Amino acid sequence: MLTDVQCRKAVITGKEHKLHDALGLYLLITASGAKSWRLRYQFAGREKKLTFGLYPAVPLARARQLRDEARALLAVGTDPSVERKRQRATAIAESLETFRQVALAWHKQRAKTLNARYATQILDRLTENVFPSIGGLPVRQISAPMVLALIRSIEARGAREMAHRVRLHISDVFVFAIASGIAETDPAALIRKALERTDPQLRPAMVRLVDVRAVLPATEALPDVYWATLLASRLCALTAARPGVVRLAERSEFEDLDGAMPVWRIPAAKMKLTRARKLDATYEFIVPLSRQAVSTVMTAMAASPSATWIFPGIGDQQALPAGEAARSPCAPWLARELLDSYERARRDRRPNGRSRGDRPDAGAYAGWHRADLQPPHIYAPAPGNRPGMGRSDHGGVAATGRLVAGNPALLTRSGCRS
Repeated sequence: MLTDVQCRKAVITGKEHKLHDALGLYLLITASGAKSWRLRYQFAGREKKLTFGLYPAVPLARARQLRDEARALLAVGTDPSVERKRQRATAIAESLETFRQVALAWHKQRAKTLNARYATQILDRLTENVFPSIGGLPVRQISAPMVLALIRSIEARGAREMAHRVRLHISDVFVFAIASGIAETDPAALIRKALERTDPQLRPAMVRLVDVRAVLPATEALPDVYWATLLASRLCALTAARPGVVRLAERSEFEDLDGAMPVWRIPAAKMKLTRARKLDATYEFIVPLSRQAVSTVMTAMAASPSATWIFPGIGDQQALPAGEAARSPCAPWLARELLDSYERARRDRRPNGRSRGDRPDAGAYAGWHRADLQPPHIYAPAPGNRPGMGRSDHGGVAATGRLVAGNPALLTRSGCRS
């Protein structure tokens, strides 16, 4: 057996030679003088070699310890060389595969099957709530208590619903990591029942017409409300379109506003459709406009500083600020119109009514519009009046003009006035 003194004083002969210890361990001395620990062993009838490192960085005692560990693996039928490669691969994965890297890889794959807006929302949630805390940590080192602490910080803001959504996204990332061989457990799944329960508030729809009629005037009477929010709320009430469609309404979607048949042509891409139908122009949705809706649209177009959007956000963004849009009275109007259209459909044996943005069966889609379910006078201009020039309890140019004129500060804030 070798001694440490023999290893230190090993003679450099200019040729490669070995100093044998025991049980297959030897010190290989190269022609250049480098000293390397090697182990010779048999596995599956073949002779193989394993390197333990250079001497004196790896002393004799450590080399013998590594030899014994390798022989222990052989005793249970495991090749030490294969096990070492596995350990190195694991170490590389743990050092390089951080949660942020894995999450971005998962999101890139997942986004292919998601709506672009929803995919952006998921990435924003991870970026704002998760990456600052555990984004730089290796996936294998993230534990359930660490994930729970992250979720607790979100709950502390009062955002319980967001906490549940973020936990679900984290769990999806870990499932992806497990399938990729990067992780073995899903700590986000373990803490599911430890989260605070959400507190959903019931918001029953208004079904009495007298209650619904009071919503829009009450909304427009609110102080210091962004002008685009007020007009968008009115258009939503007059057309029963989905709030998201109203918020993203574009100038180019409105046709024949000064003519006899004004319509709002909503592209299929904005509709609540399957991914394939969103790409099919034949699934666009046509909304006939009453004279009150025309007045609202024309007023919004005149007030909007955007060349594209008729309801720009503050700073001419694509959509209304979320806090402002939440004041829209769309839900009550949608509920009331649904009830009315269902009643008419049942009475006249026509297709069931739906809110604008919902879709009927494909075969009936092209010919199905809300105008078919409404009394004819709803969308027809009053005799002798051009569309947009009539008057009503809550519409027409006069009423819409008073709405905006009564809030000059709002137009000034939006940049519509100099």
